[in-house]
Amino acid sequence: MKDFHTHTTYSDGGFLQGMVEAAEAAGLEGIGLTDHCTVSSREKPATTRTIYGFNLDVTYERRRRAIEELRGREGVSIEIYDGVEMDYDPRDETDIRDFLEVADFDYTIGSVHAVDGLNVQVPSNFAELTDARRDELVDGYFENLVSLIESELFDVAAHVDLIERTPPLRGRATTDHYESVARALADSRTVPEINAGRAIADMAIVHPSETFLDVLREHDVAVTVGSDSHRPSEIGDRAAFLEEYFERRDLESVEPPGLDRQRVPTEG
Repeated sequence: MKDFHTHTTYSDGGFLQGMVEAAEAAGLEGIGLTDHCTVSSREKPATTRTIYGFNLDVTYERRRRAIEELRGREGVSIEIYDGVEMDYDPRDETDIRDFLEVADFDYTIGSVHAVDGLNVQVPSNFAELTDARRDELVDGYFENLVSLIESELFDVAAHVDLIERTPPLRGRATTDHYESVARALADSRTVPEINAGRAIADMAIVHPSETFLDVLREHDVAVTVGSDSHRPSEIGDRAAFLEEYFERRDLESVEPPGLDRQRVPTEG
């Protein structure tokens, strides 16, 4: 099993070497380091970038050197992938595309974390809103997610029902929302992940939900796998959960499509 979604100190996670060592100890065959990156110059995302250090566009070359050093270290047998989790907003597509073309990661993850400037993981952003306004924002979340997929900028769509983590938004997604995402994925190279970032926490949420996953399977959409671990101590338990989850639901994980591109031999 491989884990294609983890974070290091190059954003909001643990030390790079510690994450790799924990993945090896968990018996994983590969680990993808996919630190957060925000390239938007608008005020709110730019503030998030500054506060949380989501600036892999500045530090990716330094991280790449560290990855190469670990790859070449004696005794390291695990595959280490050089990836990114990019915050997506349709208004930023040009800037995102320009950066990804230059950075040439092994593969890319795209994620929607905010709608109308509101982080969808912060309950207080929605606590005082009317039901109608909450529904509008849920619509906006899925519209942005479909746009992310249709952009063809990303190999993986992260935690495709992230709003389920947030009580004021939880349960507002509809089958129509899920169908719109499934149709977009069926026509795209982008694949969704089974994300265990909250699977063994108190809320016990797996992304996508059972209902959403059923819709994806009806559309023959393949899935990849990501623990969304931010600390070495999280990797082992989440990897074990994911292995059992895939087996129990008779799922097979595919690799991010970008890895196939990386393996194509060059001529000459």
